[in-house]
Amino acid sequence: MALEKTKKTGIIEEFKTHGRDTGSSDVQIALLTERINSLTAGHFKQHKKDLHSRRGLLVLVSKRKKLIEYLKNKDIKKYEALIKKLKIRK
Repeated sequence: MALEKTKKTGIIEEFKTHGRDTGSSDVQIALLTERINSLTAGHFKQHKKDLHSRRGLLVLVSKRKKLIEYLKNKDIKKYEALIKKLKIRK
């Protein structure tokens, strides 16, 4: 399930680090978080037994986890600001 173009550009605008940034780890984590939230909130409420999509969700979660670990090792302050802004960890 892909994101709408307007929602995706809004997320990119919010989390970009420079003018033409579309692929930094901040942006990637934010986009993955939005996809994960939309799947868990919408799709899996209606289709509880959709195991193929659940596997795809697990792949998305693992990608996000790897990117978060990378950001944590690279820049701890940016990591803390991002997880607070996205409300990922408690």
